[in-house]
Amino acid sequence: MNPVARLRSSSRTPFLQVVKTAVAVVAAVLLCRVLIAGPFPTFAAIAALLVVQPSINQSFVKGLERSAGVVLGVVLATGFHLLLGDSVWVVLLVIVLAILIAWALRLTPTSATQVGISGMLVLTAGVVTPNYSADRILETVLGAIVALIVNALIVPPVLLGPAHLAVARLARDTAAAFERVAIGLTEGWDHDRWHEALLQARALRQQHARAEASLTAARESLTMNPRGGRHRTILDEDITVTEHLRVLVTRVTGMTRAIRDNTAPDLRADPVVGSIATEVARIAADVRALSARVAASEAPVPEPVDPAGEPALTAPLEIVRPNSRHWVLIGALLEDIRRVREELLGEDD
Repeated sequence: MNPVARLRSSSRTPFLQVVKTAVAVVAAVLLCRVLIAGPFPTFAAIAALLVVQPSINQSFVKGLERSAGVVLGVVLATGFHLLLGDSVWVVLLVIVLAILIAWALRLTPTSATQVGISGMLVLTAGVVTPNYSADRILETVLGAIVALIVNALIVPPVLLGPAHLAVARLARDTAAAFERVAIGLTEGWDHDRWHEALLQARALRQQHARAEASLTAARESLTMNPRGGRHRTILDEDITVTEHLRVLVTRVTGMTRAIRDNTAPDLRADPVVGSIATEVARIAADVRALSARVAASEAPVPEPVDPAGEPALTAPLEIVRPNSRHWVLIGALLEDIRRVREELLGEDD
C-alpha cells in the first residue's frame, strides 16, 4: 500500500465537529487573554483542540486526561528548573522522567504523552516561575472547560440511527439464514449448496459484532448528552434485541454446519425432516417480523409477534421412532429448534 495513503482516513470528520473545534479554540484563547496576562495561551489552544471529541463523554474524559498530564508535567518541569536550571540536559532529563513516571502510574496514552510535552514546553518557553507554571495549568483547565461547553451546546451528536439500522439489518439477515435452512431441507440441497449457506451464516457473526460496536458508539454518544432523553429507551430495547439475535445467530450457524456435514441424498425423503423444515420456516417468519418491527418503529419490541399477536412457532416436535440413518442430525436440529423457540418466547431465563 502507498505509505502516503495511510495519511488519509477512510471517512471524513463531520464538518460540524470541525466548526466546534474552531469555535472552542478561538473562545479558549480569547478567554485566557482576558483572564491571564502573558504570552499567547498555547496550552489553552492545545487543550481545546484535543478535548473536542465526537461525544460529550469523550470530551470530558479527554479533558481530564489532558489536565492531569499538564499538571504533572508542569510540576515536574518547575521542580527540576528550580533545582538544576534549564539547560539542554535538564530538558532531556525531564522528558525521560516524564515517560517513566507515566509508565509507572499506568497513565492513558493521552495523559502519558502530555506529561512529557508539557514539561518540555514549560522549560523551553521562557522564564519558569511558580506563577508561570500556575498560569499554564489554568490555561489548560480553561481550554478544556471551554471545549466541553462548546461541544455540549452546539448540537451534541446522537448516534442512535446507525445502530438502530444495524440491528434491523442483522435481524433481517438472520431471518434469511433460517429461511435458507428451511428451503435447503425442503429442496434437498447438496454439500456444495450447504457449504455456501454456511459461509453466509458465519458472516452473521461479523455483522453481529459490527452491530454491537454501533450500539457501543450510540451509548457513548448519549452519555452526558442533554439530548439523551427518550433515545436511551430505544437504545436499551435495541440492545435487548441484539442479545436475542446473538443466540439466534449461533444456532442458525450450528444448524447449517450440522446439515452440511451430515447431508445425504435421502435426507429429504425423511418425513421428520419435512416437519423440521416447517418449524424452521416459522422461526424465520418470527425473526423477519422482528426485523420489520425494529425497522419501522422507533421503539422496537424484543419479542417478535405476528399480526394476530401470537408467535408463529408451534409446540416442539415429538419423534416417536428415530431415523436409524439420520438420527444424530435430526436430534441436533430438534435441540436447536427447541433452544431457538425458548429464546424467541423468552422461556430461557
